[in-house]
Amino acid sequence: MDLFEVAEAGAGPYGIAVRPDGGVWFTLVHSGEVGRLAPDGTVARYGLGAPESGPAVITAGPDGALWFSRMRDHRIGRIAVDGRAVSFAVPTAGAGPYGIAAGPDGALWFTELNADRIGRITVDGQVTEHPLPLAGAFPSMIAAGPDGALWCTLNQADAVARIGADGEVTVHRLPTGGTAPVGITAGADGALWYVGIGGGLVGRIAVDGRVTEYPLADRESRPHAIAAGPDGRLWFTEWAAGRIGVLTPDGRLDGYPIPGPGAEPHGIAVGPDGAVYAALERGQIARLNPVGAMG
Repeated sequence: MDLFEVAEAGAGPYGIAVRPDGGVWFTLVHSGEVGRLAPDGTVARYGLGAPESGPAVITAGPDGALWFSRMRDHRIGRIAVDGRAVSFAVPTAGAGPYGIAAGPDGALWFTELNADRIGRITVDGQVTEHPLPLAGAFPSMIAAGPDGALWCTLNQADAVARIGADGEVTVHRLPTGGTAPVGITAGADGALWYVGIGGGLVGRIAVDGRVTEYPLADRESRPHAIAAGPDGRLWFTEWAAGRIGVLTPDGRLDGYPIPGPGAEPHGIAVGPDGAVYAALERGQIARLNPVGAMG
């Protein structure tokens, strides 16, 4: 495992995304910046002009730029590969945008933690919002599904929601109380996969709503984010345990401890070469080249 110093302690690397060129983009939630780790290890950081904005989850957009949530000043940000950044206000006051993902319709879809809504923003900044049928659900991360819909976790409702392109919402309750799902991703098997930060588990939800759970050996590891590899492996961060976990297609769970104390891994992403990247609270990006990955 390689560790790259990308920020001082306290800046807070949080969300992470990898572009096809191998550039690793990350948010610095506490300092109000977005950064890029180049394949050669050099780091660039770009201020947003709003140190308290709280940039959180980041994703590659359909327009070649990176899009990210600004959960503390309630905006959606866009940053071009040259570092030029703009942002767009969310209509609902105090919404707390958090999870964000590119949709199949050429727009970006995002969750609103505080408003029980799902938002959609076009690449020219036009925002629409869709209400969820549950109050206090705390919608968290979101991913495009294989069925043309968006799927998001409802952290406080122990549920996963499906949002159609027309805004219609279907809620699927999870079988284990206290699961508190956060991360979600589309797997290579045509299902959605999530992690439960409260339940200490990885879950699979088919597009028809059927759920299969994989409890972790360390139920207190607080799994946070999850990403799918091209070979069917699911990679996830174990925030409290300082570990990168993996679930293989045959259902075997394993983990890779991150060297040193206080790692607190948050966001996770898989690069085009199969390398796994995690954003560490202590100011680093971890890179894991698992067996079977190139490089």
